[in-house]
Parts: sequence; C-alpha cells; structure tokens
Amino acid sequence: MNFSEITRQQQLALLETFPNPRPERDYRIVHICPEFTSVCPKTGQPDFATITIDYIADETCLELKALKLYFFAYRQQGIFYEGIINQILDDLVAQCQPRYMMVKGDFNVRGGFSSIVTAEHRKG
Repeated sequence: MNFSEITRQQQLALLETFPNPRPERDYRIVHICPEFTSVCPKTGQPDFATITIDYIADETCLELKALKLYFFAYRQQGIFYEGIINQILDDLVAQCQPRYMMVKGDFNVRGGFSSIVTAEHRKG
C-alpha cells in the first residue's frame, strides 16, 4: 500500500478488532509504538514519537498489525501533536468501544522542546 497517497477513509478502514477473550473481566492492555512518525504542518520536518495506548477492552480488542498500518498512514500527514493524539483516541474508541482508553504521545526534542500529549476516554 502506498501510504503517501492514503485517504482518511482508507486509513480508518485499516483498523481491525477481534473478540475480547475475557469480556467479563477488566484487564489492561498496553501497546507501545516507539517508532511513530508524522510531519510538522508548519515546517514540513518529520516528528518522531513514542505512542502508548493503554486500554480496558469491552467486547473487542485492537489487532496489532492493523494498528501498525494505521500508524504508518501518519508518516505523510502534516498534523500537530495535539491533533495526532486526539485523532488516534477518537479513531480507536470508535473502532473498539473500550471501557477506558488513554493515548499518550511522547514526542522527541525539536527546537529545544520535548512534548508529551495525553488524551483519555471513559465509557459513560
């Protein structure tokens, strides 16, 4: 797949889930992607981050290969840190409807600053 020309709809279609093997139990699932990349919309320079997804599944869990491909689609997108983290949270919550989810982006130093952005969802 050519990720430089992927549409938003194609990116969302990459996400997959599978049935939670123990939906009656609260247990934490943590996925860490230390090689996340996107593009700064102001400078066009690459941004690098470690993205952490910490969640308590309800009926479904996120499939990792699909998540990796979804993340690859950000490599050509010009988007601010805050937009990335909130968009990832919104997309993953829509896909798997977790009881709880936190997405954290720990962005590498650029211009003398490192940044950490965290967004959370709790099922109402």
